[in-house]
Amino acid sequence: MEKTLNMSHSGSSKGKWSADLGNPAQRQARSGSYSPGSGAVSDTHPSQTQKRHLEGILNKYTNLLQGWQSRYFVLDPELGQLQYFINEHNKDQKPRGSLPLIGSSVALSDEFPFMFTVYAANGDLFKLRACDAREQQMWMTQLQLCARRHSDGSAKVMSQAEGQQKNLVNSIESLPSRGPLSSLDQDLLLLKATSAATLSCLGECLSILQHNVCQAAQHITHSHTQGSNTDNISTWSRPKTAPEDHVINGELARNNTSAIHQPHSPVHRNKERLKNTENSSPESVDSSEEVTDTEDNEEEDLGVLDDQRSIILHLLSQLKLGMDLTRVVLPTFILEKRSLLEMYANFMAHPDVFLAITSGATAEERMIRFVEYYLTAFHEGRKGAVAKKPYNPILGESFHCTWDVPRDKVRPLRTTSSSPAPAAAHSAQTISNDGLGSYRLRFVAEQVSHHPPVSGFYCECKERRTCVNTHVWTKSKFMGMSIGVSMFGEGVLHLLEHDEEYVFTLPSAYARSILTVPWVELGGKVSISCAKSGYSATVTFHTKPFYGGKVHRVTGEVKHNPTGTIVCKAQGEWNGTLEFTYSSGETKVIDTSKLPVIKKKIRPLEKQAPYESRRLWQHVTAALKAGDIDVATEHKHQLEEKQRREGKQRTASSTTWKPKYFIKEGEGWVYHNPLWKTK
Repeated sequence: MEKTLNMSHSGSSKGKWSADLGNPAQRQARSGSYSPGSGAVSDTHPSQTQKRHLEGILNKYTNLLQGWQSRYFVLDPELGQLQYFINEHNKDQKPRGSLPLIGSSVALSDEFPFMFTVYAANGDLFKLRACDAREQQMWMTQLQLCARRHSDGSAKVMSQAEGQQKNLVNSIESLPSRGPLSSLDQDLLLLKATSAATLSCLGECLSILQHNVCQAAQHITHSHTQGSNTDNISTWSRPKTAPEDHVINGELARNNTSAIHQPHSPVHRNKERLKNTENSSPESVDSSEEVTDTEDNEEEDLGVLDDQRSIILHLLSQLKLGMDLTRVVLPTFILEKRSLLEMYANFMAHPDVFLAITSGATAEERMIRFVEYYLTAFHEGRKGAVAKKPYNPILGESFHCTWDVPRDKVRPLRTTSSSPAPAAAHSAQTISNDGLGSYRLRFVAEQVSHHPPVSGFYCECKERRTCVNTHVWTKSKFMGMSIGVSMFGEGVLHLLEHDEEYVFTLPSAYARSILTVPWVELGGKVSISCAKSGYSATVTFHTKPFYGGKVHRVTGEVKHNPTGTIVCKAQGEWNGTLEFTYSSGETKVIDTSKLPVIKKKIRPLEKQAPYESRRLWQHVTAALKAGDIDVATEHKHQLEEKQRREGKQRTASSTTWKPKYFIKEGEGWVYHNPLWKTK
């Protein structure tokens, strides 16, 4: 049975809503009833209304047109979705848009009369307006009940799945280790690993939902406490290629600037506390001995071989979900033929873009240039489509290199939609860095700690009076069919000419499909902030959805915190094409695959110290290039055993390891003789 009610709304066309009240027996069983126009069904028990089908006209705020439009909404309690259409006549066609309600939250808004907002767990949101308070309350009640029902149901399913997976694992492990059906049978190991991966995916989904619900609740509470600020609504729209009524990741509106105000942040540290040491510095490396690097670090493996898959299966069967892989010895054949310290150096493959940051005429332009550099740095550092693992650096290992950057190449990326820049108009190339008229960029990295595994790296250009100091602590986690690597720590970019410091964090990395053709994607939200100027940026690396969706997506925005103004938005793929849109209306497209690459310079192996990366790992690298996994494994084992022996000797003699280039300061590590000490 369906009841309808026509209602008028000032400034909009008439609309109607309808609610499925069930069969006569169900209605008679209720202690209360719902009368047209009575608003929320507060006199009916929640368990009797949580499957209510609801549809009708609401006004929806659109980002593209910066205004309200009438749309026909349908709440489907079985699918757990809120869908909308252009009008009622189109409701049998494909929805114009939809929000998944599992893990969602609904909140009142004071921006406009009878307005409320639906925050989905995936970061999207709908800003809606009803015609009056009763209709507003009715929609909010039914949306909240539907979200709660689906969230509770998912938790119950997860609990049942965990029990079934545990029974499966126990059944397999109870089998004998030998015989026609053993606990080490490849098919059973694959079943065990696959079931663990499936359960891990479910767990990650629920964890993400719970996290986003908490964030939404905090955001809602903060909004009600601080009041609505409609002045912060951007007065400019997304690029014209955006589809109508599409909201780009609502999470981007909530900017993280906590690093600016933390009293123990590197922004507030006492720089003069650093003491001079007798250690070496980048200048101690004789640049005249350096030659242009010829390694390309490409990994051309097509996938995991059958015998290698057996090793991985056996390893996976011994791991537990969420297990820390820091001390787990992984197979040698998955190694990448370079140290993690060198991988950090490859993030500087576009030093011309990096050096152009300090040339910005205003603080706003310098922040935007830094974001442009940041988003274009990852594709070369994480080179190759196949997921491989860099060597774990040995304690005390270091890596040195330099770049000679032609002065005429140091200019900002200005590839506009109407005037393509040379970088986007030509194929990938290597800029010649020989001859005079070049800036010199020096890089040094060192493994400063083994447990936890912390790397420090520092890069400076004296001529441009700019440098960056970063410390990174990696932590790997087993996730079923994937391995996740979290990057803890932060970096600080110093622009001494402007007395500005930019504090930034790094995304996590994930190795997917480790049993077939493994591949890498980045994920997570990172922040960039400059306390002096008040500008900050938020960048989100999006992991691929389980069904559909694009890979390697990234979105970001630059914000002026004192005014709340969004001055730049970015979207695209971090290893493909990036699109930047500015408040001035200008758009810019950068194709990372066509950006010129400046090769680093490095000394030959015979000129390097014993603990420099290339020389330290030379035998492992040579064996991997030759395809001799056994020899590579043996050399890797020798290095690891040597590190263990030295660690035991230090423990026995109560000797503390002292890094050569970096000094411990608070929770971080700082280069011992940074450029800011000489300004």
